[in-house]
Amino acid sequence: MESSAVLGGLQPNYLLCPSHNPSSSLPLRPFSFTSHSSPLSLKLQKQPPLTSHGAAAAAAASPIGGYTASSDTFVSETSELADIDWDNLGFAFHSTDYMYVMKCAQGGNFPKGELQSFGNIELSPSAGVLNYGQGLFEGLKAYRKEDGTIHLFRPEENALRMRLGAERMCMPSPTVKQFVEAVKATVLANKRWVPPPGKGSLYIRPLLMGSGAVLGLAPAPEYTFLIYVSPVGNYFQEGVAPINLIVEHELHRATPGGTGGVKTIGNYAAVLKAQSAAKAKGYSDVLYLDCVHKKYLEEVSLCNIFVVKDNVISTPAIKGTILPGVTRKSIIDVARSEGFQV
Repeated sequence: MESSAVLGGLQPNYLLCPSHNPSSSLPLRPFSFTSHSSPLSLKLQKQPPLTSHGAAAAAAASPIGGYTASSDTFVSETSELADIDWDNLGFAFHSTDYMYVMKCAQGGNFPKGELQSFGNIELSPSAGVLNYGQGLFEGLKAYRKEDGTIHLFRPEENALRMRLGAERMCMPSPTVKQFVEAVKATVLANKRWVPPPGKGSLYIRPLLMGSGAVLGLAPAPEYTFLIYVSPVGNYFQEGVAPINLIVEHELHRATPGGTGGVKTIGNYAAVLKAQSAAKAKGYSDVLYLDCVHKKYLEEVSLCNIFVVKDNVISTPAIKGTILPGVTRKSIIDVARSEGFQV
């Protein structure tokens, strides 16, 4: 995508990889993995490590719903769609039917959770997440295909990323299996909110937070894992079109040794000042530089970044200040399988 950053006297194309808010209509240049995503599908069982030969399959979504073992096909229950304006969703919250909740004590393991009617939750004013920011979140999407099946995009990767973040933030975390099963249960319980094909996706927001009361600075005594969902359209108002970024030279998103490499909630409020100023000037978002040298590209407020020049695709390395995006990883896998140098 075009931006205001110029590297080496050249104006590169920027590929935005929405690790924070992946979009079903990601504008990729100069290559696209559209051709890989529609005819392939992945089961939700544990996948082996990706190789360059299996990279194309990584771009496929994992179907959920009823599984017919004999024919190895996936089917989805038919359901009426919610009565909303599917043509004008935007990226705004819509209250849905159910959320998934499970709790555990510090040092314990999460038991099986349960679906509850969507609604407000109760927290102590002294909850660890409110006082000390002990919390993580994830973001992934479910898509409805033309045949009615509902698909997820590599949810096990989000589960693994949450577990890494939980270790950094001194929190227990659901297992990968618990995470994926909870996502599946929440999506199927809210299947009438999954947009029709081409109209958007069902955004899935898993939360992990220190919900127990704590006064002194310490890990909370209790933790809550919660998933809620909302139908969404494109994140950026430009839709499937280039966006304008402004390079920020003074404010920084993350520092070496900090928490920029995990999806902790505190990482995001810190970008609001620069982002608000950028939008007031007509830009879509902010492109941050490293905080040490103030000249190397790191990340956009809400997504990873790629620079494309000829047959070479470059992206900042994962060294603790950049979030390891699921879409980022998938683009790298697909690009290498297509002969690009990454």
